[in-house]
Amino acid sequence: MYSFFNGLVKIKESASHLKPSEQKVANYIINHPQEILDLSISKLAKVCKVSEATIIRMCRSLGFKGFKELKLNISASLSMNETLNTKYEDISELKYFTEVKHIVDFVTINNLKSIENTLSIIDYGAVEQAINILDSARKIDVYGVGASGVIAIDVEQKFARINRWCQAYPDNHGQLTSAAHLTDKDTVLAISYSGETQEVIDSIKIAKQNGAKIISLTKYGKSRITQMADVCLFASSLEKSIRSGAMASRIAQLNIIDIIYTGVASKNYEEAVKYLESTRKSIKNRK
Repeated sequence: MYSFFNGLVKIKESASHLKPSEQKVANYIINHPQEILDLSISKLAKVCKVSEATIIRMCRSLGFKGFKELKLNISASLSMNETLNTKYEDISELKYFTEVKHIVDFVTINNLKSIENTLSIIDYGAVEQAINILDSARKIDVYGVGASGVIAIDVEQKFARINRWCQAYPDNHGQLTSAAHLTDKDTVLAISYSGETQEVIDSIKIAKQNGAKIISLTKYGKSRITQMADVCLFASSLEKSIRSGAMASRIAQLNIIDIIYTGVASKNYEEAVKYLESTRKSIKNRK
């Protein structure tokens, strides 16, 4: 399914969706990742005061075959973190930034980490499916509000340049109106980092009833939007609070958008190059 897992990223981003007893184990692993490598499933169950069956269920909920595979991926995660020697940081008070270089490093490291974490959980099969669905769509609707609405507009701009009927709807009324007219020949790209944006949920319900395919772009884990989607794409950013203003998560999502756009353009290379060249000339000669 995945070429490489970042076990710690998956656990951190999915913990809130687990059952209480499974969350107990997940939180222990997050706080003691190195220790987990030396524990058997029976010892971990004893430490967390849960059954071994609970640990197995948690592993499967996270997409692992079992505890052994989970440990292997945690080991890989720790090795990768040591190599990178960087961690995600949240916005600090002004006195932390004693010079501009600190701001440059702070923002750049967070953005790089978000892309690296996204790469470590990417499902190449899902990406291929999404590219094929978008390539064959009569119309592509893109739904997102707030920061996700900005990403939706970027999607529209990209696909318009290769002459694809793609419309971004960053407001709920526009989403609902368009969803009501979609058919089974159309596709919706639903963008919501939380996966729980009510406006987007309301809109894709209508689109789905009309037969449109749904591609979701959310953070890793189960959510109401991923449960409704035909194909789920995930971005990763361990932003710690609302102070970040969806900075690193936006970069991670834009990276996924660039991937699927490039995939669609590559499937129709000669045609895409022709349209890109004509749009470039139009913009260049606008005066």
